[in-house]
Amino acid sequence: MGIARMSEIPEKQIKRLRSLITEAETNLAAAKEMLFSILGDGESISAPRDAVSEAPDGKIIEGIFDGQNMIGPDGKVYSVPANYASKSKLVEGDLMKLIIAPDGRSVFKQIGPVERRTAIGKLFTRDGKYYVEVAGHEYEVLYASVTYFHLREGDEASVIIPADNPDAAWAAIESAI
Repeated sequence: MGIARMSEIPEKQIKRLRSLITEAETNLAAAKEMLFSILGDGESISAPRDAVSEAPDGKIIEGIFDGQNMIGPDGKVYSVPANYASKSKLVEGDLMKLIIAPDGRSVFKQIGPVERRTAIGKLFTRDGKYYVEVAGHEYEVLYASVTYFHLREGDEASVIIPADNPDAAWAAIESAI
């Protein structure tokens, strides 16, 4: 049995397949939203329901903060300004919203913070990146946070990490110790 050519597939079947895919995507998004509302931690979802929409103020995209960027529902990476992420103490897994105004301006907002915990660790650098070591686990931190708190290698810092994600790669610096 060979692969059918597009011209051999009846249009009715193609429309039905597209309809089934759309329905499946809608159901999956609804399930993810329900899971998010129950767990509230963003850990088990990849994108919220209706994660891309149009509004009078522009296009709205919802996604998950990965420690440095926002990952949209289609896997597209949106650069979050480091100063905003640092100042807002965004944590890996936070639910975010990006508003792209008609004039092209981008505004990020945190709309669903994950559960957090704080810890104390020591700052170090490797390959030009900054990390804080907490109880044997290394978390990358934003350079903007390091400079804001005037930290140097070997300094101790209080960091915020996701409470329910032991595999988190990123932390937010809360303060210098």
